[in-house]
Amino acid sequence: MHHPLSPPSCVTRRQCHAALGALLLGAWQQAQALSLAQLSSADASSGIKLALSKGAEAAVALLGRRDGFLNNPQVRIPLPGYLDDAAKLMKRFGQGKRITELETSINRAAEAAVPMGKDLLVNAVQTMSVTDAKKILTGGDNSVTAFFAEKTRAPLNTRFLPVVKQATDQVGLAQQYNQFAGKAAGLGLISAQDADLSQYVTGKTLDGLFLMIGEEERKIRKDPVGTGSALLQKVFGAR
Repeated sequence: MHHPLSPPSCVTRRQCHAALGALLLGAWQQAQALSLAQLSSADASSGIKLALSKGAEAAVALLGRRDGFLNNPQVRIPLPGYLDDAAKLMKRFGQGKRITELETSINRAAEAAVPMGKDLLVNAVQTMSVTDAKKILTGGDNSVTAFFAEKTRAPLNTRFLPVVKQATDQVGLAQQYNQFAGKAAGLGLISAQDADLSQYVTGKTLDGLFLMIGEEERKIRKDPVGTGSALLQKVFGAR
């Protein structure tokens, strides 16, 4: 049986040389194509990591400062559902200052907590698997948010919660909120998780953080040249 890599039978020496040359050329082209595919895969993975790192750092810088949450309508944290409606009613009855103070406080708590999560976010990116990178590269608009939520939500919640609790406890209305919200939860008007102010604010802080990381990553995909990174231009520029 003829081995696929052995020279084919030939009649003349010239034919043998031509056949052998074609065989070697084909083998070289095959090996070259394989190495390029591997390089492309490596570049894609590295590009995703760089884009996510830049996106996470940009989101932390954007949100982890004064008014980062409060003056950003995309992530500004309102009172939950039914209580937000009740707060509007309370403002009409002269309680506007206290409600505004509570709303400002919960957003300030989010702004204070976010910078504490930067190292966890970056570590999640650096240790991501090739499978994760492929999911993000080929995924939809929510692929980045889903990745960070899966990898970092639990540890970030643990880290953010004490910071948020300390900030919200300083507001006299926080205790009243918990009492009122507890009754509302008992009536099914809000979820049990939202009945605790610190838990509610922490959850919304994480939602806002993941949302903005996704937004920043999308900006990089749309304008890789603007990042000044040759790798990002290579990975996303031709997409």
